[in-house]
Amino acid sequence: MKKLAVLIFVALTASAMAQTEIADAKPSAARRHTVSAPATQPATNKADEFALPVGTAIRMKLETALSTTTNKRGDRFGGRVTEAVKLNNKVIIPVGSALEGEIIRADEHRRICGTPTLDLRPQFVTLPDGTRYAVNAVLVDTSNRKALDVNDEGEIKGRGHDNGDLLETAAGTAVGASVGAAIGRGKGALIGATIGAGATVVHWLTKTKSANVPAGTEIIMELSRPMQLSSTEGD
Repeated sequence: MKKLAVLIFVALTASAMAQTEIADAKPSAARRHTVSAPATQPATNKADEFALPVGTAIRMKLETALSTTTNKRGDRFGGRVTEAVKLNNKVIIPVGSALEGEIIRADEHRRICGTPTLDLRPQFVTLPDGTRYAVNAVLVDTSNRKALDVNDEGEIKGRGHDNGDLLETAAGTAVGASVGAAIGRGKGALIGATIGAGATVVHWLTKTKSANVPAGTEIIMELSRPMQLSSTEGD
């Protein structure tokens, strides 16, 4: 009996040792969890961090004169930036950068049909170091407000009826009155004044008027799309 008890004890001890080795060979659930691949961080979109936002103002001074009389659709225009444009307190477009674009409309209507119109499309800005960016912008104002308007579509509008037209009408009326008075005195003067005024109005209605933007005029524009700060190859 004593020998049998010893054999049973040895067998139980061997079984316990075997189970301990198996348990040590298998990692626990907690251990398996800690060695799993780390969660990936969401990708950061850097595009907005490197773009001038919509509404950013750019001021430029024309280097060449523009006119509805001499220019046509497809003509080029250019100028220089007069005020540095910054992003996060860093200068992105320095003073002196070249800005160029295309005329997409140059209409010179008769006064009875409307006002003269220039529509400019800014396209590129080139920095002093040669870096070139594409620009999508709309004009909002000029430094010549007395002679030019900029409408909500960014079109430059010339003046229609002005003081010069009033002077022309007055001069025509006076000339007609003088001629009428010489022919028929008082009544002739009245008729002559009416005819003179009418002729002047007809002349005014059929006359064209130009929209002229002299060289040196400052043009203010605002970005209509974010300007991505990745350079564009030159032509």
